[in-house]
Amino acid sequence: MNDSIPLLGFTTTPLELISFVLAVITVLLNIRQTHWAWLFSILSSATYGVVFFGARLYGDMALQLVFIAVSVWGWYQWLYGGARHEGLVVTRLDLAARWHALGAWLVGFALIALFLRTWTNTDVPHIDGFLTAGSLVGQLLLSRKKVENWHVWIVVDVLYVGLYVYKGLILTAILYAVFIVLAWIGLRTWSRIAQEEVKA
Repeated sequence: MNDSIPLLGFTTTPLELISFVLAVITVLLNIRQTHWAWLFSILSSATYGVVFFGARLYGDMALQLVFIAVSVWGWYQWLYGGARHEGLVVTRLDLAARWHALGAWLVGFALIALFLRTWTNTDVPHIDGFLTAGSLVGQLLLSRKKVENWHVWIVVDVLYVGLYVYKGLILTAILYAVFIVLAWIGLRTWSRIAQEEVKA
């Protein structure tokens, strides 16, 4: 599954290709608020964990394990996390919660980057740490159906494109370029839904 294959002028692996397809399905289902998105999230996280291990992106590899755990929790939240154990509705963070999310991102970045620099042989500890921490924040916000998760993903996805090009994971870089577009669509869609919820 890790043998290189040619695709559209660059090389990839069957596992990276499978991960690509699963991840796109995940985001499309997230935009539609379909709880089955979490199943595809678990599958794509598992396969991408192996891909990132091979690329020495240990922060991203560990992140996939966390994503699997958060996906189980997120699946439950979407189905039963609302008032009276009903499904969640799309809402926005208040100002204090936005500052808490930003603070968590920065603290996570400092801790993860320190760990990666000290205990692994990665050649990109700082950007890997920054994006790993941001992805955790984005995933937690997504689990609670907060509109701001899409803001986080747009920032993270833009930076991931550059990182994956640098690491030679061209198909994954293309995936994250697609994610930027999907995150923009998700932001517009969920913003409209949240506004309708406020009016209701």
